[in-house]
Amino acid sequence: MTTQNCMERKNRLRIVFMGTPDFAVPALEKLNQAHTVAAVVTQQDRPKGRGHKMQFPPVKEKALELGIPVFQPKRVNESDFIGQLKELHPEVIVVIAYGQILSKDILDLPEYGCINVHASLLPKYRGAAPIQWAVINGEEKTGVTTMYMAEGMDTGDMIDRAVVRLALDETGGSLFDKLSETGADLILETLEKLKDGTAVRTAQNNEEATYAGKITKELGKIDFCCPAVSIERLIRGCNPWPGTYTTINGKTLKIWRAEVLRQTVEMPPGTILLKDKTGIRVATGEGILNILELQLEGKKRMDVQAFLNGYEITADRLGE
Repeated sequence: MTTQNCMERKNRLRIVFMGTPDFAVPALEKLNQAHTVAAVVTQQDRPKGRGHKMQFPPVKEKALELGIPVFQPKRVNESDFIGQLKELHPEVIVVIAYGQILSKDILDLPEYGCINVHASLLPKYRGAAPIQWAVINGEEKTGVTTMYMAEGMDTGDMIDRAVVRLALDETGGSLFDKLSETGADLILETLEKLKDGTAVRTAQNNEEATYAGKITKELGKIDFCCPAVSIERLIRGCNPWPGTYTTINGKTLKIWRAEVLRQTVEMPPGTILLKDKTGIRVATGEGILNILELQLEGKKRMDVQAFLNGYEITADRLGE
């Protein structure tokens, strides 16, 4: 073994990686290149689709592809599994959207601690869905924070933050991809600081904290009494999941893309004002929502011109 190879091995941290969804996959790939990922811990396989076929979590799929051992405990804090973790001798545990709260026994296990990658600029948007809520709430910027994990929900001391600005047409999906890659790069920087002793702990200001609760399908139901600006943000934030929807002639109508027309109109919210190839204009509580891409129940997603070519709108209002 060359001197260079010896140095590279010496500089590699021994990591246990805990994560479950697509968001965590880029970080796993980059950590596996730069360090030694001794094992991956992820949630259990779950049935999906009409056939209820068991499906691997995305992190498990990637770990198996990389040849990394995978553990899927039902309850991560059970003593038997903690014993298994100890046998892995991790120097650091990296946690990204794992989905279970870690006990103090696990938090205190590795030399460098348990480091979490969270998709917001903490202390704003603690909780399960910081990405979607940043879009829905009209934030101009968000980002990723690495932090030492504590027993509270996203309350630990911060180490590094990376800022990401939202595009005007940002969706929950596009922001998810941006922050996933940003988080993968940031955790590498954070681990370097942990190794060389330059990592600085910064306590969160709890008075500035906000909470990003789980996104539900019910959230996607459009209330046309709301301002057009708020509805358009909701459409983008809930794209691709759970999607926003209303009804037309008793059928579900999903709205995938729209724009705001800042015009005043004295018509009941939900009233269809105009429908042509430029959009379906709908009155809201404030301003007009111009629908550009939509999907009728049982049909494909399509732009407004294609939709109108195949479907005649006879209703006067949406949401009835």
